[in-house]
Formats: sequence, C-alpha cells, structure tokens
Amino acid sequence: MQDVRAEIAVIRLQINKLRREGASLAINVTPSEDDSPQAIAEAYRRQARENPQLFAELKGIDDAITALEAQLAEKEALLNKSRSGYITRLSEQKEQLEKAKAKAKIHAERINQLAAELATEIHSLKTCADNLTPLYWQVYYKPFITGFKTISVPYVRSDGDVWTIVNRIV
Repeated sequence: MQDVRAEIAVIRLQINKLRREGASLAINVTPSEDDSPQAIAEAYRRQARENPQLFAELKGIDDAITALEAQLAEKEALLNKSRSGYITRLSEQKEQLEKAKAKAKIHAERINQLAAELATEIHSLKTCADNLTPLYWQVYYKPFITGFKTISVPYVRSDGDVWTIVNRIV
C-alpha cells in the first residue's frame, strides 16, 4: 500500500510539473469583450497556424496530463479498494474475536463454577478428615489425609481486556 501511495505522489508531482510547463509555454490570446465567439475562435486558430510547433507541444502536454490523470484515478481507486478490503477484513476479525471471546467466557464461567464446587468438596473432605484423624491416629498411628494447606483450584478473572488464570488456595 505504501508503494501505491508513493506512485500516486510521483504522478501528482509530474502532473503539476506538466501544468506549470504548459502554462509557461501558453500564448494567451486576449480577446476583447466586444469580440464575437467566431472572432475569438479565429484568433486562436490564427495563433495555432503561426506557431504550429508550440501548439503541438501544448497538445502533447495536455494529452500527457490526461493520461496521467487517468493513471492517478486508477491508483487512487486501487488504494481505496485496498483500504476498504482492509476495513472489511478488520471488521470480520473483530466479529470472529467477539464470537471467540463469548465462547471463552462460557468456558471461564464453567471453570469458576467447577472451582467453587471443588472448593466446597475439599472443605467437606477436610471436615471429614478433621473428624476422622484423631480416631485414625489411635488405630493406625498415622494421619488420615495430609496436604490441605497447599490445595488450590484454578480461577479465571478478568480486568476487562486481559484474562488471568490463577490458583486459589482453598
């Protein structure tokens, strides 16, 4: 896209250069207000007959400007098309992103729900272990369950833009 912009700038510079050159070569026939349209046309024809090389050069400059303006229009259309294509792709990507975020949100909510259920189950198990451990020590001389201080469950949290999975100790 940068190449197209550079080409457009070069074409515009060339058109402006040709216009300045044409303006410097142009011989202005200054008709008076009283001249009829036929008299004005005849004055330009006479000038063209007297200076055919100059008028041929001016005609060549006008033709070059016309061709460059057509090329400029093509390049600008190409640039606008690529911009609209980029905008279309960007909107499609945003749409895909929103769908994926909605799906991820469902999974994150399910993980948090399971984490809450798992935390409840772990607390219930700890309560059972606390009740059983004294008796278990008396019978088997060892603890029933160990490691409750390091039990954690995953939890998904978000600050709006970035989601983080953390381990909550239960």
